[in-house]
Amino acid sequence: MTGPARFSLAAVLALSMGVAAPAISQAQTQNYPSQDIHFIVGFAPGSGPDVITRWVAEKMRPSIGRTIVVENRVGAGGNIATEYVARAKPDGYTVYMTGGSALAASGHLYRNLHVDVSKGFETVAMLARQPTLLVVGPNSPYKTVADLQAALRSKGNKASFGTAFPTARVLGAMVRDSAGGQAVEVQYRTSADWINDLASGTLDFAFIDAASGTGHAAQNRLRIMAVSMADRFATMPDIPTLKESGINVDVSGWWAAFVATGTPKPIIEKLHQAFTEVVKTDEARAFFNGITNEPWPMSQADAQKFYLREYKDWGDYVRIAKIEPQG
Repeated sequence: MTGPARFSLAAVLALSMGVAAPAISQAQTQNYPSQDIHFIVGFAPGSGPDVITRWVAEKMRPSIGRTIVVENRVGAGGNIATEYVARAKPDGYTVYMTGGSALAASGHLYRNLHVDVSKGFETVAMLARQPTLLVVGPNSPYKTVADLQAALRSKGNKASFGTAFPTARVLGAMVRDSAGGQAVEVQYRTSADWINDLASGTLDFAFIDAASGTGHAAQNRLRIMAVSMADRFATMPDIPTLKESGINVDVSGWWAAFVATGTPKPIIEKLHQAFTEVVKTDEARAFFNGITNEPWPMSQADAQKFYLREYKDWGDYVRIAKIEPQG
């Protein structure tokens, strides 16, 4: 009785920390994959994460040799899926397809997240990345970031900016603080909700994801002023970076595949190889460029190091933007 009781308690403690108890035999590892693999998405069918996941799954099926089932476990800003994967058996058959920066940020943004995201996941493979865009209204008098900064200083607390997701809040705070720190943040439920306020001049600026932003720019609903990455983005080389304007920031949204901690390394390596083979193709580059992303393959070890660095950085970002964690 004593032995099993101890094991059960250890397993419960491991799960509570976001670390799955090891339970995979050598034979299971060697025979992987021997059953369907489930790709978990935290957002609805048709969303950006879902579209990327289904495309990658379709391209991976021939090399992986098994059916890949895409499951949408929607709710709580992706946290339902996060907790589900962290508590899954660490056998490589449950793979989390999500925004790595969002996953790293969640550990600092939610009080009641029942997983330590810095310990509960192993990064399998990087897929792609995209910048966040600094935008102004289509008829805005601001032509450069310097113009915007001068206006923010002049207007003081009468200036305002729109945000609808954590990265936008952080970047908005950085631009605000580069120009005196008085502009007022106005939070919206979605980026689409502030488009009219930006166009009318009610807002001075906003931040938006690249895929949505380029679509709105094509319809002349906003104008792109800068990108959040340190280097100019391949699909929009004429748009300067915030860093070029003296705002020292390098932030991108990036997509990756994760598994629960405790998944055997040989399984992670098999998955990494399958993902990376897809991401390095010309077809993948065309697909990701078409949705204003760029392929971003790297070694599995480098991917995990980057994720853990992002987790640490997001602690600083949340502090800089004075974001209060949600309950």
